Amino acid sequence: MSKAIKITRNQAIKDLTSPGRPFELSRMEVFGDSCLVFKNAPFTLGQLFEDSRSDAEFYVYEHERYTFEQVYLLSCKVAQLLISEYGVVKGDRVAISMRNYPEWVVAFQAITSIGAIAVCMNALWQTEEMEYGLSHAGVKVLLADQERIDRVISIYHDLNLKVLAIRPQKSLPGDIPELHKAASSFDASMPFVLHEADDDATILYTSGSTGHPKGVVSSHRNVINALLSWELDFAAKQYVIFDGDPPEQEFVYPPAVLLGIPLFHVAGSHSVLLASYRHQRRVVAMYKWDVEVGTELIERERITSFTAPAAMTGDLVDVARDSNRDLSSLINVGGGGAPRAPEQVSGIAETFVNALPGTGWGMTETNAIGTGIAGEDYLERPSSSGRPSAILEVAIIDEHGNHLPKGEKGELIIRGTSMFREYWDRPDANAETFIGRWFRTGDVAYLDDEDFLYIVDRIKDLVIRGGENIGCGEVEAGLLAHDDVIEASVYGVPDKRLGEEIGATIYGINPIQEDQLRSFLLGHLAKFKIPKYIHLSSDPLPRVASGKIAKRVLRDQAYTKLGIA
Repeated sequence: MSKAIKITRNQAIKDLTSPGRPFELSRMEVFGDSCLVFKNAPFTLGQLFEDSRSDAEFYVYEHERYTFEQVYLLSCKVAQLLISEYGVVKGDRVAISMRNYPEWVVAFQAITSIGAIAVCMNALWQTEEMEYGLSHAGVKVLLADQERIDRVISIYHDLNLKVLAIRPQKSLPGDIPELHKAASSFDASMPFVLHEADDDATILYTSGSTGHPKGVVSSHRNVINALLSWELDFAAKQYVIFDGDPPEQEFVYPPAVLLGIPLFHVAGSHSVLLASYRHQRRVVAMYKWDVEVGTELIERERITSFTAPAAMTGDLVDVARDSNRDLSSLINVGGGGAPRAPEQVSGIAETFVNALPGTGWGMTETNAIGTGIAGEDYLERPSSSGRPSAILEVAIIDEHGNHLPKGEKGELIIRGTSMFREYWDRPDANAETFIGRWFRTGDVAYLDDEDFLYIVDRIKDLVIRGGENIGCGEVEAGLLAHDDVIEASVYGVPDKRLGEEIGATIYGINPIQEDQLRSFLLGHLAKFKIPKYIHLSSDPLPRVASGKIAKRVLRDQAYTKLGIA
């Protein structure tokens, strides 16, 4: 008797997305491109939040615990406040800048439910960076915690900016009220503001290879279809395992995810927070990453899922090996933002009793989805980023824009339903990165015969440090702002934990002390952008024939000095 052929992933997705199924896909136009869209998806983020109301526990922060319903009712009051007291209307930009407090979630729900645009600001930005983002996006109201208020206190009047305080720790000016007090008198009902699936919902700033960060504008449809893409990938995996629709399963522990990454990243806001609504998954939030606290929370809260960059999951593996804590509730350790070393991939499977590793490739511009890989596929292909989402198309092109066959390396391009609309007020960047609706990622990659993606290099002048994209041009501009720096070149230096650290070679007219230079930069750049390695040159920096600084030469020289092969 011949052995039955098991269902493949492609067949599983075809079956699960067929007419009449929950993940049914239909083709429609999104921003002028013909895309596959989930037919049964919530229409807007507001509908997603409304549909998810329940008494199930949702958000845990230290000793505070909130249900989905409690968060929703709080967001209703804040929405009423924004409209009634601050005149927020559809399309207005309202910024969030704070740690992973419950108020981040409340604010995001309120802003997007009334058709305003949530500007999710990097909480590590310093004053100059915040001033740029607030001004560039034309933010009307800022919801910020004390640390962020301290950074804008000298500029908010000049920006004609209204500020609402989150958990203030000191006396504030009379025109900066505390959020909950200001919202307390309003009804706990969500105001109705008509807005559409393709209306703008979010702006998240991402570092580019030159100049200021760029504001990535995404619609409600972009975000929601990304969420359902993850659901489809999980359903397809179960479909393959059970050779068809899986039986009803009872899990040992209810779903709970540890939020150790900031919510201003799509990994935190999308793959952890927003992906939890339809699953009714509990989110246990950390003030900031601390591996010892993380393992304590996994044990105490019976965490079933943890998604984070390689540096953080590596920390967890290292500590778990020597820990007496019971981490057996973990069934998924996901990744993204930067590649894992192969030994960490196998280490996850070996260290945790019930957990298998997973990862994926995505960008802020794709709303965090792109490709994904998990379990045995990942263990067998630890250097792969996985296979593409069903609602996205990927291709590899050469320098002339010609599509390349499987196995050949070139620039990765991508298009589809979750792709952002544009960079906010940056026609130059849009013209540079879009080919029609194909988006040029700046990553050098290839696809194998089974459609597994392998990213091997990058074209963009970026350093990816612990999952944070850092534009070399932005750091170079900060260095050149120092009176004694004449030339500067910034590049990535390999780092075992973070993937890359920042290196810089500078040429100056006077002797420059490294510590003094770093202190100077702290006034201009977020701390994570400050170079770890600084090399001082007594001569002008070498240049290539075009006149540009020979960055590769300087990087190789730095590697030699640091003993890096």
